[in-house]
Amino acid sequence: MARHDRWVMLATLVVLQALTIVTGVYAMTTELSLGALTRQTSPTKPTASPAEGSPPPVPVVTSGPVLAQLSAKSGDGPLPTKGTLTRQLTSALGDEALGDRVGAVVLDATTGEQVFAANADTPMTPASTTKIVTCAAALASLGSDTRLSTRVVQGAKPGAIVLVGGGDPLLAGPSAKPKYPKQASLATLAARTAATLKSQKVKKVTITYDASLFTGSPIAPGWKPNYIPDGEVAPVYALTMDEGRQNPRYDNPRVSDPPAYAAAAFARLLTKQGITVSKSVRPGKAAAGAPELGKVDSAPLYSLVEHTLTRSDNDLAEALLRHVALKEGQPASFEGGAKAVVAVLQRLGVAQGVSLSDGSGLSIRNRISAGALAKLVALAGSASHPGLHAVASGMPIAGFSGTLGNGRRFTGSDSKGQVGLVRAKTGTLNHVNTLAGLATSKDGRLVTFAFMADRVPVNAEPVLDRLAAIVARS
Repeated sequence: MARHDRWVMLATLVVLQALTIVTGVYAMTTELSLGALTRQTSPTKPTASPAEGSPPPVPVVTSGPVLAQLSAKSGDGPLPTKGTLTRQLTSALGDEALGDRVGAVVLDATTGEQVFAANADTPMTPASTTKIVTCAAALASLGSDTRLSTRVVQGAKPGAIVLVGGGDPLLAGPSAKPKYPKQASLATLAARTAATLKSQKVKKVTITYDASLFTGSPIAPGWKPNYIPDGEVAPVYALTMDEGRQNPRYDNPRVSDPPAYAAAAFARLLTKQGITVSKSVRPGKAAAGAPELGKVDSAPLYSLVEHTLTRSDNDLAEALLRHVALKEGQPASFEGGAKAVVAVLQRLGVAQGVSLSDGSGLSIRNRISAGALAKLVALAGSASHPGLHAVASGMPIAGFSGTLGNGRRFTGSDSKGQVGLVRAKTGTLNHVNTLAGLATSKDGRLVTFAFMADRVPVNAEPVLDRLAAIVARS
C-alpha cells in the first residue's frame, strides 16, 4: 500500500510540473505582461481588467530591450515626451554632486533627432568613455574580423630567429589561464616555431626580439605617475604578454620592460620544446620579408572591442589606438593614433568636439563632447553601420556586467528599477564621472545618451545612474 501511495504522489507531481510548464509557455506565447518587453503585437481582443482589490502584476526585469535591439527601425515606438523628459533630466542635473560643469545629450537612435541637450557641444574630460571613440574608430578603420598576429621569423644568420611583436597585449604567457575572448598563446607560438625548426634540422638558436611596430613614448601625455605602479596600465609596446603583468592574475606589479620580459618567457618555452637557446636574448629588427617560422593570432577585432569596453581594458585600448594609426598611415604612437582616430571620426561625421592624447581615457588632456559621444553610440546601434555593432554589444549592462556589474552601480532607489535596461560605458577619474550608452524607452524607442561631469566634488556616479534610469523609463 505504501508503494502505491508513493506512485500516486509521484504521478501528481509530474502532472503539476507539466501544468506549470504549459502555463509558462502559454504566458510567453500569449504575451500576458511581456508585450512591452518583447515587442509582440498587441492582442486583437481587449483583455479583461483585473478585479478590484487584486494585487498589481509583478513587473518583469529583463535586459531584453537593450540586448535584442541594437538597431532600431523608423516608427519603432513613439519618442519619449520631450517636456516630461526635459523636466526630469533638468531636475536631476541640478544635483550638487555633479559639480558646476555638466554635458548631457539624449538622441533618437533612428533619426539622430536631439531629444534633450545641455552643453551638448562643450568638450569635456571623458575618462574611460574615450574607449567608445577608440573602439569605434578601430572597427571602422580595420574591420571587425581583423586579428593581431605575433610571429617568429628567420634571422639574418643560420640558427638566428626573431620574435616579432604584433601589438597584441592579450598575448598569453606561460602561466595565464584561459579567458574570453580566446587569447593567442606564447606557448603555442613556441611549439609551432620548434616544430618548424626541427623540420629544418635546427636544434640550437639565438633569439632577438622586435618591438618596433609601435613608436614614440610608451607613456602618454596626461598620465599620472602612479598609473603604472598601481597597475592601471603598462608601458605601451608592440611586444608584451599578459598586458605587462608579472602575474596575469593581478593588475600589479607591471613590468618595466614588457618586450624583454615576453622574449625571456618565449626562450624558456622554446627550451621546453627541445630547442637549445643561447643565454643572451636581445632586441633586434626583423628583415623585411624574412621567412616565417611560426605565428599566433588574436581573437577577431569585434571580440577585442567588446572586451575593451566591458572590462574597460586600458592596455588593449592603447594598442587599438596604434593599430588605427598604422592603418591610417600615421606613426604608431600616441600622437599618431590620436590624429588617425580623429580622421576616422571625421569620415563618420562625429569628430566635432573630439581631441585625444591617448586611447584609454587615462589622460586628463582628452576632450570629447557629450554630443559626439551620443552620436557615435547611435551610429554603433544603427542598421546603416553594422560593422560598429560591437561597440553597442560590448557596453556593460546595468547591474549585470563589467563596470556596471560591480555591485555599486544602479543600486539606488531611483535607478535600481532599470537594472538590465541600460547598456553604457562608464568613465571615472579624479573629479570626473561620465556615462554614455543606450536604452529602449518604455514605448520601445531606442535612444542613446551621454552624461558628462568633469568638475565633480567627490562622486557623481549615483546621479549619472539616475539620469540614465530616467531615460530608460521615459
